[in-house]
Amino acid sequence: MAAKKTASEEYNADSLSVLEGLDAVRKRPGMYIGTTDSQGLMHCLWEIIDNSVDEALAGACTEITVTLHTDGSITVEDNGRGIPTDTESKTGLSGVEVVLTKLHAGAKFGNSSYNAVGGLHGVGSSVVNALSERLDVEVDRDGKTYRMEFHQGHPGIYKDVDPKNPSPQSAFKRTAKNKPTQLRVVGEYSGKHTGTRIRYWLDHEIFNATAVFNYQQLVDRVRQTSFLVPGLKITVIDEKVNEEKYDSDRTEFDTLDPQTNSSETKEDTETSESIELAAHQESQKSHPRVQVFHHEGGIVDFVDFLSRGESVSDIWHITGQDFYDEETQVVGENGDLHAQMIKRTCDVDIALRWINDYETVIRSFVNVVETPGGGMHVDGFLNSITRQIRKNVEANARKLKYNLKDSSMKIERDDVMAGLVAVVTVRIAEPQFQGQTKDVLGTAPVKPIVTKMTDKQFGEMISGSKRGFKEQSMAVLEKIVGEMHARIQARKTKEVTRRKNALESASMPSKLSDCQPGNDDIAELFIVEGDSALGTAKAARNSMFQALLPIRGKILNVQKASTAQILANKECSSIIQVVGAGSGSTFDVSQARYNKVVMMTDADVDGAHIRTLLLTLFYRYMRPLITEGHVYAAVPPLHRIALAGKRKGEFIYTYSEDELGVKLAQLKAEGIAFNEDIQRYKGLGEMDADQLADTTMDPRTRLLRRIRLDDAAQASEIFSLLMGDEVPPRRQFIVDNADDFDRSKIDA
Repeated sequence: MAAKKTASEEYNADSLSVLEGLDAVRKRPGMYIGTTDSQGLMHCLWEIIDNSVDEALAGACTEITVTLHTDGSITVEDNGRGIPTDTESKTGLSGVEVVLTKLHAGAKFGNSSYNAVGGLHGVGSSVVNALSERLDVEVDRDGKTYRMEFHQGHPGIYKDVDPKNPSPQSAFKRTAKNKPTQLRVVGEYSGKHTGTRIRYWLDHEIFNATAVFNYQQLVDRVRQTSFLVPGLKITVIDEKVNEEKYDSDRTEFDTLDPQTNSSETKEDTETSESIELAAHQESQKSHPRVQVFHHEGGIVDFVDFLSRGESVSDIWHITGQDFYDEETQVVGENGDLHAQMIKRTCDVDIALRWINDYETVIRSFVNVVETPGGGMHVDGFLNSITRQIRKNVEANARKLKYNLKDSSMKIERDDVMAGLVAVVTVRIAEPQFQGQTKDVLGTAPVKPIVTKMTDKQFGEMISGSKRGFKEQSMAVLEKIVGEMHARIQARKTKEVTRRKNALESASMPSKLSDCQPGNDDIAELFIVEGDSALGTAKAARNSMFQALLPIRGKILNVQKASTAQILANKECSSIIQVVGAGSGSTFDVSQARYNKVVMMTDADVDGAHIRTLLLTLFYRYMRPLITEGHVYAAVPPLHRIALAGKRKGEFIYTYSEDELGVKLAQLKAEGIAFNEDIQRYKGLGEMDADQLADTTMDPRTRLLRRIRLDDAAQASEIFSLLMGDEVPPRRQFIVDNADDFDRSKIDA
């Protein structure tokens, strides 16, 4: 009987598996595209698109078209130079086959064909080829159209029954191993046109069942790229959308009707969330068949697109070029790598502006690769603008009411970044990133270049020495000093307003009728319009968990006011103090003293105006309160119908003139008697306590409208238009809407 072999004897050279070519990619796709779900599916598309974008960065491409076919395949076409079709000397293969079948192959490892590119690994096209059930490539060069086809990364020829409708299920004849595939010439043309077309069908043997194509993600990425490469025209065509479905003048951006985007529920959070999800899903499906992205203004247009709110300054542009030395590995004539010190070019392009807000939007890029974690280019930019702003605030201390002797008064970076919208880009060859995700730029020489360039150009702008910047620079400095005061005041307010025991309410405004402590998880703050409504509300509320804060008429127009003015305003500062979570960038929703903040105003034009003012305050200075669903609008009735006859003592409430008409017609049709003298509430103060509780305050019977971010953003935009400093847009609004004026809609 033969002796049993040990594990060590069984493990020998024959036990080793050697995966050649693209087989390794199919065996371990996660190493190359991260995942085999939706993220990996989209990653494959980025790889193909980025190759065309690199042609644009090299100045060789002006148009890219991405077509989504009805069979699930995707075509990416560009008018670049076209993949080389001649034979590569070392492999004996055509340039097309080298690019699409060899890992770490391409022109991006040298220094002649591409200076600044997004992809550096040289695996993009070949990996997509390996993970595709079928890939077809056509190249226009030298007056001829060349074509090659691949199945799961292997070259060969498909025999399609209908060449106009190719399919991965068609018969495929694979080229013999180690036998070069000759490019087929399938057409000729005259002129100077060149370019590449790649159509691929992703392999469902590789991607899991959860992998779903995200159209919106494609559009966002394409739009971003069109900003980063000025003049590049990118067209997205979705053949699944019928041509007749959309009007020819349909705009690029779709918005939901504000009426359908608001929710009216009786404490029904789940219903509200389902409406929001349905709206999101509908927006995913609803898009034009063709969208074109083309921005000659580059990142200046990008900053304008990212800006949401009233501007404090115009868009300021910093641009220039500098050089640095770097030691790197280069390929010698014999193909070997060796270290060499070379001179690099660094192109800097930065656009920025401040808006009347506290949120910061900074997008940074190296070539066309986004760096969400920032890096050397962002550090250099922020260090410079912070230093320059501090310098100019101190130089204008008297005018800005900035006390140089007060140690607590110091401009911090957070003050500078509040309301800042900026796009920071650099273009360099072979950038170094921290980690495989390319989140952070690590090329150290970039930082002093960006700092030096920003110091000079931004320094001239913020000091007002550059022509046309004097008024803008002062407005920016005033905003930043205001943010500093707001930060200091918010810190003091937090220390005072956090409710830890029952006695702490003594530090609140005297007009606050607080609820009992210990109910923070269900506590509600009603902001009540006027003292008359306050008296009724006190009798109608449940003091266990409902607090009341009256406001006298219309609060400050925060759209036009500075941060310091808002904090000095009695009504605004009281609201901020009572909520107890700070304001602006220091706002901490976890510290809010109430679970719900309810705006309880009259159901008339003045009440709507007050709600708009309050919404603008919340949107600009306490936005997380809205995003996390803590802000509501009470929905008081407009009319009370008193029933008569057998149903005497019963009442029906209606909330609009249209609803009243419908309800009265319904009662008449059903033969139900009612008092012809319909009571119309002109204000909350006209209700007695029981009526106010039933219709507006009792959680069991009331009707509340939860405010969403879109509602608040719309209110802020409308208020900026109608009440802001810019006169021309307001004049145009009046002209455009004059024909819709209805005198009957004005309250007497």
